[in-house]
Parts: sequence; C-alpha cells; structure tokens
Amino acid sequence: MGNVNLLAVFLAATAFFAVGALWYGVLFGKPWQRETGITEPPQGAQVAKIMGLTFAFELLVCLMLGHNIARTNPAPHVIMMMAVGFGLTIMTPAIGINYLHQRKSLTLFLIDAGHFVVGMAVVGGVFVAFA
Repeated sequence: MGNVNLLAVFLAATAFFAVGALWYGVLFGKPWQRETGITEPPQGAQVAKIMGLTFAFELLVCLMLGHNIARTNPAPHVIMMMAVGFGLTIMTPAIGINYLHQRKSLTLFLIDAGHFVVGMAVVGGVFVAFA
C-alpha cells in the first residue's frame, strides 16, 4: 500500500473546481439558472461559504479517489476508469435519487450529472499525470 499523493489530490480538486467554474459559467450558466430558479448571484460572505465548501467537498472526493489509487497502484487506464466510475456510478445516481424526490427537471439533472462525469474525468487525468 502506498501513500496518498496529497499534491495530486489538491491539484485534482483544483481542476475539478475549475471545471465547475466553466461548466456553471460559460457553458451551462444560463440554462442552470433557469432550471434552478436562481436569478441573483450570491453576495459577500455567501460566495466565500459556497465556494469554500464546494472546494472542500471536491477535495474530499479527490482524497477518497487518491486513497483508492494509493491502495491499489493501478495502471493509468484503470485510474481513469475509477475516476469516471465515481462520477457515473456513485455521484450521478446520488443526485438522481435526490432530484427524483425533489421533482427537479431532467435538464437540471443532465447539467449537474454532466459536471460530475466531466469533472471526474479531469480529476482522473490529474491523477494519471502523477502516477
């Protein structure tokens, strides 16, 4: 069993955060706002809270993936399978269950699930670069 590469974890979380900035900004910002009903951007301390906790949660996801990688020492293609697998088979169904009960739209689900899958693919790429 190897040690978790904390630099890779931090850089992967940073990359995941950057994907989110692009995803919910330039790429899908308007449709996401329409689907959520959010019309006003957060202000002041609320921005710091939202962004800080978002990064902390992404860091936790990356730490868990980094732990799995350290325990198994997989080949690069397996790292990508693990990362994308997190997004497809853990994160996406989790929000799907919540969105079904909250009666959220399919469009919102696809935007958010897409973010998780693409974000985790980028996370996997960071871990492969450090493998």
